[in-house]
Amino acid sequence: MSTTSAVIPQWDRFEELWTSDVAYPNPLHDARLRVTFTAPSGTSRTVDGFWDGETTWRVRFSPSVPGRWQWRTNCSDESNAGLHDRAGSFTCGDADGTTRFGQHGPVRLSANRRYLAHADGMPFFWMADTVWAGPLRSTAEEWLLYLDERVRQGFTAAQWVTTQFVGAPDGDVLGEFAYTGESRIAVNPNFFRRLDARIDAINHAGLLAVPVLLWAAEWSPPGVNAVNPGFALPEGEAIRLARYMIARWDAHHVAWILPGDGDYRGEKAEKWRRIGRALFAGEDAASHAPVILHPAGMQMPQEEFRDEEWLSVAGYQSGHGDDARTLRWMVTGPPATEWQQPPLRPFINLEPPYENHLAYQSKRPFDAHAVRRALYWSLLNAPTAGVTYGGHGVWGWDDGSSPPANHPSTGIPLPWREALRMHAAEQVAHVTGLFSAVDWWTLHPEPDLLAMQPGDADPARHVLLSRSAAGDLLVAYTPVEQTISLHIDRVDPDLRMVWFDPRAGSRQFAAQRVNLETRDYDPPGAGDWVLLGER
Repeated sequence: MSTTSAVIPQWDRFEELWTSDVAYPNPLHDARLRVTFTAPSGTSRTVDGFWDGETTWRVRFSPSVPGRWQWRTNCSDESNAGLHDRAGSFTCGDADGTTRFGQHGPVRLSANRRYLAHADGMPFFWMADTVWAGPLRSTAEEWLLYLDERVRQGFTAAQWVTTQFVGAPDGDVLGEFAYTGESRIAVNPNFFRRLDARIDAINHAGLLAVPVLLWAAEWSPPGVNAVNPGFALPEGEAIRLARYMIARWDAHHVAWILPGDGDYRGEKAEKWRRIGRALFAGEDAASHAPVILHPAGMQMPQEEFRDEEWLSVAGYQSGHGDDARTLRWMVTGPPATEWQQPPLRPFINLEPPYENHLAYQSKRPFDAHAVRRALYWSLLNAPTAGVTYGGHGVWGWDDGSSPPANHPSTGIPLPWREALRMHAAEQVAHVTGLFSAVDWWTLHPEPDLLAMQPGDADPARHVLLSRSAAGDLLVAYTPVEQTISLHIDRVDPDLRMVWFDPRAGSRQFAAQRVNLETRDYDPPGAGDWVLLGER
């Protein structure tokens, strides 16, 4: 945490606090503190301050350029001299480079709006983990263990929930709640201070923090959905709660999931359009931390949010089904087609099937192969931007004695420590290693390069192929041992073709059989394979 007495590195965090002259009964309702920061160039940005208990108020801000910055406060209660019309300055120095964020800056939309990138233009590969209940239910020591493992495994982001929700209805590890009330809520600063430490640890580990501001599930058991703030709270209170969390963490390295696991289609979309505009109005999606919707399974409300400039990423959830309909939805449905429609946005599967979670249809646990298939399909069914992994036992921070809270049909998971090291989780390192070694941000689907699509009859055999616009990079994935057949006149003959093993991360030369019209590549063994071509 930085203060006015020190030089603040570029993209780090400036923090200032003030003592209010008034102890407001409900600060979330009784006063609003705004702080305007003016850069050396004269441009300015105004952010919210936040109440942090008793009469303490704070502001956090991340300076984008070196030099002398000025700030001035504005309190809705202008008679409060402790908060209103206070002014000061600080110096922003050079970036410190201790993490990927210190080296390259915060994550935003890329210039072409197809993927996420750091402030300096460095592409950011989204390889996230769903650890929804982890920050709430973990101790400080457990959280560091979790982060160490996920960094070792190649993850770059962590998705988590910020308040009580269906997966943690009893609050945090101490039994405390983010807020109380419904028609006029009151926030609990002690609760959020513990989350401050969790989000600090995420960023210090070099991971992007991806908090869900308002879990919005409607499917929860009777009485339990009242703990999901995006569903239960009146719209104005939901905005106040989300605004408070944005004020606390906007100076961290984050991407916001605004609502989680809800239905945002049709008439229900208008509520979320209003909330999104209230929180992010006036800022283009490329200028603020990425904002994402996390819909319920197999829903993509693209049409409803097509004109919402504040929305950065087209997030979706392929979910936990394993029937042919679910598989077809991933490879030929909206995730594979909507990316071609304006406006341009990254497409990211935020919740593929969780490893060891019971599938909806077969009732069998998803094995590593099914999870890998979903990960690679999700990276190649639209212009490559990233994907999220989920582990049953990790997302609910479970002890292995029973199913996660309010999820009785998902199966009894491994204890979270064991679940951290399940096979597909360990193989995430190979996903990150493969894509980090190539210019993944240049890839976009080109199914017409395939001379034959074996998945037309059986979606479980569907081959997905992406290629760079220059033709110097090709990535294809087959979920089973089968020939990948390419049109001979559409592929650069100078590409060096190799087979990549997604289980072991190894490579071997890919021999080809050249026919009159095709180049055929036969996998070197059973299972799923990635065919990689580089010039």
